[in-house]
Order: sequence, then structure tokens, then C-alpha cells
Amino acid sequence: MPPRRRTDPADGRAALAVWRADPAGVPTAARRTAVRFTLEELAEVAPGNAVEVRVPPDGAVQAVEGPRHTRGTPPNVVETDAQTWLGLASGALTWESALADGRIRASGERADLREWLPLQAARDRA
Repeated sequence: MPPRRRTDPADGRAALAVWRADPAGVPTAARRTAVRFTLEELAEVAPGNAVEVRVPPDGAVQAVEGPRHTRGTPPNVVETDAQTWLGLASGALTWESALADGRIRASGERADLREWLPLQAARDRA
């Protein structure tokens, strides 16, 4: 069962549209809403608790099917900044290029999220 949504999908889509219109000038509140919304979307298209995806300071989520992590540092972690995450989630940036540029820190055998990014493509495949 996917986690309960904390971000209203209409608000999340609106915030993502604000980010798309001006990624460099997006207001902080809109960026945070867009990040949280897209993290929740990831948890919905890739349910599970095997990978912790962190976008500090805006949000984090556990996703991807596999062994559940309960204590200490998770074995599968993806961490990036908000601009990179929103680029990945929206399709403006590829996983490969962000990884090659060092904009993603990914550790663990399940920490490759390219199967679920961009999020709309993942929804269309589902």
C-alpha cells in the first residue's frame, strides 16, 4: 500500500508547473511543494521501503520494492539537490547525465532509479 499523500496533487502539479516555468527563480515554497509531490509520486509508482530518496532540505521518501530498512543508515540511498531531483522527475534531466556529473549520490544495489524516472513515463507504463 502506498504511503498516504501529504501534498494535494493539484497543489503539487501547480508547484511543478511553477518550477518548469522558471527553475532558477522558483519561490522556495513552490519548490518544496514540487519536491514533496514528486517524491510522493515516486513512492506511488515504485512502492516499497528498500531505497531512501533524500532531497534535503525539502523531503525524503522510502520507495522501491525489496528488503525493508529499519535501523541505522539505509543500505540503499539516493541523495540529490532539489533542482536535480525536479529535473529527473520531470524528464528535463536524465539519470545517466546527473550521475555522470556527480549531481546524484547513489549507494546500494537498488539505488538506481532510472526505471521510474521521469515520473510521467513511469505512470504511463503502469
